[in-house]
Amino acid sequence: MAVKERKSRAVTEFGDFQTPPALALAATRVLHHLGIRPRSILEPTCGRGAFIAAATAIFPDAQSIIGIDINREYIASNVATNGRGVEMRHGNFFKVDWTSVVTEVGEPWLIVGNPPWVTNSNLSAIESDNLPAKSNFQGRQGIEAITGKSNFDISEWMILRHLDWLEGKAGAIAVLCKTAVARKILLHVWGKGGDSLRSARIYEIDALEHFGAAVDACFFVLEIEPKAQTLSCDIFDTLESEACSRTIGFLDGQIISDVAAFKKYRDLLGPENRYVWRSGIKHDCSKVMELTNTISQGYQNGLGETVALEDAILFPMLKSSDIGNGRIRCRRVMVVTQERVGDDTSHIRMKAPETWNYLKRHAALLHKRGSSIYKNKPAFSVFGVGPYTFAPWKIAISGFYKKLCFVKVGPVRGRPVVFDDTIYFLPCWSEEEACFVEALLHSEPAQGFLHSMIHWDEKRPITVEVLHRLSLRKLAAMLGREQDYEQFGAAAPHHSRQASFF
Repeated sequence: MAVKERKSRAVTEFGDFQTPPALALAATRVLHHLGIRPRSILEPTCGRGAFIAAATAIFPDAQSIIGIDINREYIASNVATNGRGVEMRHGNFFKVDWTSVVTEVGEPWLIVGNPPWVTNSNLSAIESDNLPAKSNFQGRQGIEAITGKSNFDISEWMILRHLDWLEGKAGAIAVLCKTAVARKILLHVWGKGGDSLRSARIYEIDALEHFGAAVDACFFVLEIEPKAQTLSCDIFDTLESEACSRTIGFLDGQIISDVAAFKKYRDLLGPENRYVWRSGIKHDCSKVMELTNTISQGYQNGLGETVALEDAILFPMLKSSDIGNGRIRCRRVMVVTQERVGDDTSHIRMKAPETWNYLKRHAALLHKRGSSIYKNKPAFSVFGVGPYTFAPWKIAISGFYKKLCFVKVGPVRGRPVVFDDTIYFLPCWSEEEACFVEALLHSEPAQGFLHSMIHWDEKRPITVEVLHRLSLRKLAAMLGREQDYEQFGAAAPHHSRQASFF
């Protein structure tokens, strides 16, 4: 058991997925096939040395091969080097003076390897200090930073350091990583103009077969050259593929998953001011705030309690799984304590005393909610609410499900349906308007445009940022329905005159 526990912590803390020698050799052969001929080779997290051994065999003319790792046992182990000397050093990635390492010998450099597949939140959870110094290197601002979007893969931070080391130099970076991490690196480079990037390639690999990890992964190859510039990246289905299957690129400030498809529908690019995508309600306490209707006995919460609550602030709800699977039957209700973010909640005491007492009984659980968005807010606050939350009709889509399916949702027993915060939706004020918007979004141009920008390997492939890029005004004009667009816009109620449920 102790050995198993040590192994589990090593995987968690160090992202210790050792590269199979055959995979390292196949990946290194790709580099040779591309014409990469390094003078100096560095693997900053070399582990047991599979890439060092492969590089030694494939690049016999390299003058310097250096492997560094935090694990002394790996450094001491034998590495197959075909009789050639390889310098193995012990070192912590976050403490090594890398500038001095990459100035020891000459370029062109090849920085190769398999950096840890672990996120900073994973490491924080086990109180590991194997982390870079805290900094908002992704440039997150405001609510993005405090709601968890500042979480990042350690490999992302490391690969960005690789780029720093090669600034002003010629060379290549070739690493095994999550495909999502590769895109983040490209977004970083392209966001700065793509300077010094001569070429970029992503070769898809089967991470489940090689590492037992159910994640989309790749062999990510960047060729660096001063004054070069490219804003595209070829995608190959396997390491053996001779021709790329598609090309992703950087257009209009975004990473495009299919450049050819995007160019076909580029005229649909937003902004869209009238129809604004919203997220469902964030409450971070489903055991208390979400209940199942037991019909005869009242409601049952996630703690197994059966309670009798007033209907005043209970709303029929759908979860991401309901929308993703097309189950438009509300099996749950949600306690919605506010009409707008920050609203006073003390009125619940008079409006729904049983619900107020219920919330008071579970105040400790609600107080434990970790997100700082609830700090200094009224008791039992939620987030992501506004007049749009209570629109009678909505067009909704799940952010988690890997299909572009928009669902029309209407009121239940005269009350608007609300969603959890993994659902995005457009508020509509009549069934006719909802049918109009649904038809627009299911049209071939809309589907083609959105597909060209969605990366389906992401944990949450459909994001509000992607949805916002589609202009429904331009789409309606393309489909000859501009008059309908204007008509429904003119008929939309002012929020100040909207009937309140509070």
